[in-house]
Amino acid sequence: MEKLLIQGGKALHGTVPISGAKNSALKLMCASLLSPEPLTLNNLPRLADITTLIDLLNHMGVTVTIAGSKGGTKVTGRSLTFDAGTISDTVAPYDIVRKMRASILVLGPLVARAGEAIVSLPGGCAIGNRPIDLHLKALAALGADIDIEQGYVRASAPQGLTGGKIRFPFVSVGATENALMAATLAKGTTVIENAAREPEIADLAACLTAMGAKIEGAGHETITVEGVDQLHGATHTVMPDRVEAGSYGVAALMTRGNLLLEGARAEDMQATLDALTEAGGIVEIEEDGVRVKSNGHIKGFNLVTQPFPGFATDMQAQFMALACVAEGASVITEAIFENRFMHVPELCRLGADITVTGSSATIRGVSALKGAPVMATDLRASMGLALAGLVATGETSVNRLYHLDRGYERLEEKLRQVGAVVDRVPA
Repeated sequence: MEKLLIQGGKALHGTVPISGAKNSALKLMCASLLSPEPLTLNNLPRLADITTLIDLLNHMGVTVTIAGSKGGTKVTGRSLTFDAGTISDTVAPYDIVRKMRASILVLGPLVARAGEAIVSLPGGCAIGNRPIDLHLKALAALGADIDIEQGYVRASAPQGLTGGKIRFPFVSVGATENALMAATLAKGTTVIENAAREPEIADLAACLTAMGAKIEGAGHETITVEGVDQLHGATHTVMPDRVEAGSYGVAALMTRGNLLLEGARAEDMQATLDALTEAGGIVEIEEDGVRVKSNGHIKGFNLVTQPFPGFATDMQAQFMALACVAEGASVITEAIFENRFMHVPELCRLGADITVTGSSATIRGVSALKGAPVMATDLRASMGLALAGLVATGETSVNRLYHLDRGYERLEEKLRQVGAVVDRVPA
């Protein structure tokens, strides 16, 4: 076990290179199951979740190599090749799936290509109930037979999937991705209505198109897929991580600093940039990325989490940390996950003034936070606590660092490069 020690009070200045998006990379890796030919992914971040999914793909017979090298599966580079020439096992076991909910995204590709998939139910989640019923209904609409036995989903389509109409009652990113991947090999045309519009969906569609899929409308409410007999190999570069970029944008504003988020794409994170501007930040679009800087003041703001293009739930904890040191009061309403305020007691340990009523939190800015030991409850909450530590007086220790390692590549190194005093030490 490790923890992060942060000495607060340093303004951050310089350039932060933005890594490849975790929320896109994981789905792209699952897409490798759709083709017997190799898929090479560039700009893959070095994260615990990436390693977990590699373990699962290895279990299924996928060989993973550093692009351009011979053999080996160790993640030491940013370009990896996934070769699913032979799928030797269509079971995704509980011991692996329980570590990461995104493992459910092997379901669609497996049943589409191999005719069956047996995937452990992912179970609960610290930030709320995240059922997979929409994933299963989407595959059933494409002709898969679905059974749930002893904690496993068994999906079978021995004669292959058939195109159909899928309409989601509410937006689901994961279900859209599973349906999109499965539809690429279904016979005939599939229409996905009320599809998620996140940039990661468009990134997945771009990769699948490079592999030979026929997709129209990705990034819009309706996606149309014309099934093909087989997909081929391809090379694709993972999009930049809009959540990581937004997190460092908050760091620039909180510490009264000036950061260039190198590689960030403004069009992927406009709601976050709008929120930073509302809070008093100065946002500039540059050739190399997005610059966020402080004008010396942080203003209170009101936010409601929504599906894209609205304000992302994955940025809620970071902006709550920002609100803790804003002038006046802020209100943040969490409309996506019911248990995503578990970081509130930890922020209060640092001196924050927060009142939660139902799905809304009222945050009254304080003149200063004070360092203390805090404990992360989930990935984004841990980043919110780290951000608070950057402005707290004295030392803040963030425990359960494994949450951060799931989604932020080289966090302490990137922070140190722009002036933060932060160390990773044994817990």
